Amino acid sequence: MESNETIDPQVKKFCDLVDDIKIAMLVTISNGNVLHSVPLVTQEMGFDGSLWFLVSKASQVVMNIENSSHVVVNYAGSGKFVSAVGIAELVNDDLDKIHQLWSKTYEVWFPQGPNDPKIQLLKVEVEKVEYWEGHSYPVAKILEFAKYVTGSENIKIGDHGELNIRH
Repeated sequence: MESNETIDPQVKKFCDLVDDIKIAMLVTISNGNVLHSVPLVTQEMGFDGSLWFLVSKASQVVMNIENSSHVVVNYAGSGKFVSAVGIAELVNDDLDKIHQLWSKTYEVWFPQGPNDPKIQLLKVEVEKVEYWEGHSYPVAKILEFAKYVTGSENIKIGDHGELNIRH
């Protein structure tokens, strides 16, 4: 996440939820109204709740976003599940941003480096987030379930909530 700015509490919660989860599943809508999912590495989270990705200009992702900018970005890891709904934007002609987001791992897809003409910046303006947080340790889950089965306590496996990023 970027730094040096005051951050909205809703955005901060979103950032905290997904900060340690680098791989996201981006869901787009194809020209035939079919859902299409691809794994992407989240390159940056902005203080406004936006997400940045690097994709190929010739990818199905780009074609789908040209058809419909409505997307879902899903994260899962360490007992957390996050689903972010937003609007995707294909950002062109921002070589500085590409250089800022670039890492060596991208050379597999873009052998010419950050100046590769096939690179497309993708920005997702997150609007709403739904999340589920639970225990990430199996033993904790078993103990919580045992409390429920024995009737000693109400089951509380985790938290569920919604965040409004764009007010």
